[in-house]
Amino acid sequence: MGDNVTIGNNVTLHPGVKVLHSCQIGNNVTIHAGTVIGSDGFGFAPQADGSFSKVPQIGNVIVEDDVEIGANSTIDRATIGSTIIRKGAKLDNLIQIAHNVEIGSSTVVAAQAGISGSTKIGKGVMIGGQAGIVGHLQIGDGAKINAQSGVSKNLEPGKAVTGSPAHEYTSALRSQALSRKLPDLEKRIKELEQVILQLKPAVE
Repeated sequence: MGDNVTIGNNVTLHPGVKVLHSCQIGNNVTIHAGTVIGSDGFGFAPQADGSFSKVPQIGNVIVEDDVEIGANSTIDRATIGSTIIRKGAKLDNLIQIAHNVEIGSSTVVAAQAGISGSTKIGKGVMIGGQAGIVGHLQIGDGAKINAQSGVSKNLEPGKAVTGSPAHEYTSALRSQALSRKLPDLEKRIKELEQVILQLKPAVE
């Protein structure tokens, strides 16, 4: 535990968990082995000579009540303010939550997902394994993000997306079904071209 950390009641911290300075853990929280809460956010300012200068990360992480966080996950402290995991959220193993992200209440995130800085995830969102979400987005309440999707724009509430870049779920399924028929469609087009060529002299 770092300096000025606060821990609520009925909290279970498994071996190797680190909660760094000024972070806050609510009641009935479970954090599994190896997870780090409050490591520095990834903030570096480019310099004129091509080097990078570290931006001080002076915020914290707030984990609200009834949250469970899987093993070997990392939740970065905010640059300014707080990275927040809202009440009842459930995070799987090996998840990266960047600085100033907010995870809404009762949202679930599967393993190996990554959420970039300052993105706000609504409540009741479902995020599949290995999904990636770029920074500074708004993900609406109840949105569903399929496994391995790459989300690069805001999602309205209830939207279901898949693919990389992610797009509307049912439309993506239709596109996938169509793509499997492309060889047959190509053959039919060539056959039609031959018919057109045969008809062309008669038309002229």
